Amino acid sequence: MTIGNPVGAFPATRMRRNRRDAWTRRLNAETMLSVDDLIWPIFIREGAGQTTEVASMPGVVRVTLDRLAGHVEQAAALGIPAIALFPMTPPELKNAEGTEALNPENLICRAARLLKREFPEIGLVGDVALDPYTDHGHDGLIRETRTGDYVHNDDSVAVLVTQAVNQAEAGIDVIAPSDMMDGRIGAIRGALDEAGLIDTRIMSYAAKYASAFYGPFRDAVGSGKALRGDKKTYQMDPANSDEALREVALDLAEGADMVMVKPGMPYLDIVRRVKDRFGVPTFAYQVSGEYAMIMAAVRNGWLEHERAMMESLLGFKRAGANGVLTYFAVEAARLLKGR
Repeated sequence: MTIGNPVGAFPATRMRRNRRDAWTRRLNAETMLSVDDLIWPIFIREGAGQTTEVASMPGVVRVTLDRLAGHVEQAAALGIPAIALFPMTPPELKNAEGTEALNPENLICRAARLLKREFPEIGLVGDVALDPYTDHGHDGLIRETRTGDYVHNDDSVAVLVTQAVNQAEAGIDVIAPSDMMDGRIGAIRGALDEAGLIDTRIMSYAAKYASAFYGPFRDAVGSGKALRGDKKTYQMDPANSDEALREVALDLAEGADMVMVKPGMPYLDIVRRVKDRFGVPTFAYQVSGEYAMIMAAVRNGWLEHERAMMESLLGFKRAGANGVLTYFAVEAARLLKGR
């Protein structure tokens, strides 16, 4: 129930009064951003002694396992609660069936074991999808049909289930299926529980759109040039909003503990609708294209780096996100900690 009328009239009411001083603005701030809201995506690669920059993502690097602990140490020191791992699989290990995803000694599993030894306090989020492992760049397995090649839902889910269990057994705390296959959350939850991994959480990419903003990420993991066609038969149509709510509802019913909207900034309306409808832990991914746009403008002198970065992250919180996967995580944490 609303009591009274909160809206006055000028000049008795002057909205600028509460903006007059920094301390007033702090007292009246409706949304807060903290280090606890950040998840840092990290790209890992095979080899040793190498840290290579992703050309389309200024400041973002791929690191080999021997340098991974040193790379993650800055996140640990800043109190960033979780990191998300994304592997760059060598071409010789890729094939049409993505079999390297099933290898319990693959890059992401070795990285998880290393990081759990070095930083047991940091949560590990593991990407579950086949695009880093397939030579065609799709998130699932391609099967021939009467109307042409098609990403087969149920065959793909069977592989994703084994991939998820392998990651969880290696130390991944949060399984994050990003494939958008129907029914995969229920299948993964059932397999995790059967394996005794009942505390492994699932953060579902529940509303992942077939977006133009993923290009730099595909460069980073080496799947962009390999991709045949597009992903519109399984990722969502950017025109749709109600459909996102159905996707989220299904994933929650199947056992998702958290849900994610991806991309982020162009889809803040989806974040708000999901949070308002379901009231569950809701995350957003500030994807590679969003990061690249901001950094390109910064490098051209068109945007002020720190202000643009922090304003973009605050927007996710204002929309209702519990947290954000962002390549700005370390920079933002330093600012928030005053370092």
